[in-house]
Amino acid sequence: MPYHSLINCPGFKILKTDMHIFFSGIGGSGIGPIAQIALKAGYKVSGSDKRDSNYIKYLREHGIDDIVLSQTKESIAEIHKNNPIDWFVYTSALTMENDNPPEIEFCHENNIKTSKRDAFLSQFLSDNGLKLIAVAGTHGKTTTTAMMVWLFKKLGIPVSYVLPAKTSFAQMGDYDKDSRYFVYEADEFDRNFLAFEPYLSLITGVSWDHHEIYRTQQDYIDAFKEFINKSARTIVWQSDADFMSLKNTPNTKVIGQNNELIDKIKVAGLYNRRDAYLALRAIEELGLSDQEERLMEFLGEFPGLSRRMEEIIPNLYSDYAHTPEKITAALNVAKELIDSAKGNQKLVVVYEPLTNRRQHYIKEKYKDLFLSVDQLYWVPSYLAREDNNLAILSPKQLIEELDDSVSASPADLNEELKGKITAHLKNNDLVVAISGGGGNSLDEWLRANFL
Repeated sequence: MPYHSLINCPGFKILKTDMHIFFSGIGGSGIGPIAQIALKAGYKVSGSDKRDSNYIKYLREHGIDDIVLSQTKESIAEIHKNNPIDWFVYTSALTMENDNPPEIEFCHENNIKTSKRDAFLSQFLSDNGLKLIAVAGTHGKTTTTAMMVWLFKKLGIPVSYVLPAKTSFAQMGDYDKDSRYFVYEADEFDRNFLAFEPYLSLITGVSWDHHEIYRTQQDYIDAFKEFINKSARTIVWQSDADFMSLKNTPNTKVIGQNNELIDKIKVAGLYNRRDAYLALRAIEELGLSDQEERLMEFLGEFPGLSRRMEEIIPNLYSDYAHTPEKITAALNVAKELIDSAKGNQKLVVVYEPLTNRRQHYIKEKYKDLFLSVDQLYWVPSYLAREDNNLAILSPKQLIEELDDSVSASPADLNEELKGKITAHLKNNDLVVAISGGGGNSLDEWLRANFL
């Protein structure tokens, strides 16, 4: 039986006992918070990852200390020997990087249940009677999810959730036994979001991505349509409805992007204001508040989240953008910050693309993407779940795709780049590091060298 099918066995439920859940790839921002939720719900939790990272440190600090930095048969066998594992939950990357992962092989040999993370979470929601508010889209998911959690907290309404980014106001994953709702960033990668039947879905923005999963644009659109059909109610932007040929129906509310309330929300960046408005409309749709002015005031107080135009030190920011649309959004925020300072700041960008495979599909879109940037430093792509048949595109090759007027140069994460960034900061330039990776990424390098 395929690994992902085990969750669908008749009568298969999470046992209401002291169950031991093992999370493979626990250091990932998508699976680590689910491990936190399992811990909060009373289950024994352990996990593994390939390397140490700030996320692993975060999980240890929040009570998950049984983590091994190895994904071998021997390491999981040792954990199983000391505390028998009942359920093995894994990230999609595990089976994409290895057709026969040692951990899963061990689980099969020892009759341990296995499933992907979203199948596990879907069962958890069902067993605990939680109504899922799913935030889906190619871009804007994390910010909108965080804004939803923020509004719930400001309104004083119990909520459970997964946040795949750190914030000052919430843990990355939380389970409140008094909550009726669960807020979740439903990721379309590997069709994971199709594991759910949401009570309410928010579509933040759709443009073809994850090309190794969705071979054509229509395949990508069809997956979103299937997700929307599985949702009891959906809120979607008019531009995305047009892109996917959706119609306004009682179950699908299509909203316009030019609503005057959007510009009245006091959040930096047009795209962030749109995310905020989508969260506001969701709260209204759920019947939790109809006081728009109050909700807008709360959103204006939103403190932001890690790696979404997060200020590391004065004038040095980190952002997680990895698609052309998100890069445009990040640069939009940066220009608003420069304009609000009313000075003569230059905009400097250090760019680390996320995955080499994505670059083969989006490189032509880079042409005029960085026209607003005064100086661009392009470092090698962060590699993850790569297609070994695709040649690695170097910074120099990708820079050749840019408009000739863009000032760009290849760079590496070394002392030379550190010196250049330091010089820009001394010159009062605004430096934005756009980094898509996790462990050993540009983001971690920045924190190690500038904090």
